[in-house]
Amino acid sequence: MDRVLRLASQNAVVIFSSSSCCMCHTIKTLFYDLGVSPAIYELDQIPRGRDMEMELASLLGRNRAVPAVFIGQQLVGSTDEVMSLHLRGTLLDLLKRAGAIWV
Repeated sequence: MDRVLRLASQNAVVIFSSSSCCMCHTIKTLFYDLGVSPAIYELDQIPRGRDMEMELASLLGRNRAVPAVFIGQQLVGSTDEVMSLHLRGTLLDLLKRAGAIWV
């Protein structure tokens, strides 16, 4: 879990993803459209990615670990949580406080 948390602490927005996951693509597109340049870790393409995916599943309390989004070093969650924040209009404020966007 240390590796996941260390990587999550190195950028304002960190997305743990899988290159073939459509929900991961949706979340990455949302952040790009908002003007965010997230750090993205494609767990299916990095060494020990499967171990990291199991750690994220434990943190999320779910079987499915990706996408997993950290904003300002805090685990926001997966697609449902991120989209809920966006629809409530609070995602932009969270991104501003984390220093991910300035507008």
